[in-house]
Amino acid sequence: MRLESPDVIRVAPDVKLGASVKMFGFVNLYGCEIGDETKIGCFVEIQKGAKVGARCKISSHTFICDGVTIEDEVFVGHGVSFTNDLRPRAVRDDGRLQAEGDWLCQQTLVRQGASIGSGSNILGGLVIGRNAIIGAGSVVTRDVPDGATVVGNPAEIIPCTIPENT
Repeated sequence: MRLESPDVIRVAPDVKLGASVKMFGFVNLYGCEIGDETKIGCFVEIQKGAKVGARCKISSHTFICDGVTIEDEVFVGHGVSFTNDLRPRAVRDDGRLQAEGDWLCQQTLVRQGASIGSGSNILGGLVIGRNAIIGAGSVVTRDVPDGATVVGNPAEIIPCTIPENT
């Protein structure tokens, strides 16, 4: 593990870090797993229960919550947010603050080689397919098939016009 700014990185003792993970300033990790050779940019939070595979790039200002599994070689652009609660509430019906047992954590899977553009929001309970591309600023509300390119709000499949190796 290489810390680019060790005085502003919080890695809890329960984090499982792979070999040669690279992290930059203001990273907050707790209860998660990070695979070998993954790069984590500034201002990233990865919560307990989240898993990030090997050789991923997690760009700055990204939030990865409990229930998210990101397979190997995935690109996550700047400011991407994942959610895990389809009915978020601050309080129970009786007015007391909700606790962990008061809601259902939705599981999200991002398959190997997928790319998620900057500013995208990924709703909980979805699968983003292998080598899929999520256009910048998209709101993903349903599963994305392998190799598909989606854009917009809500994200819709479009023909891929991006040549390989550009």
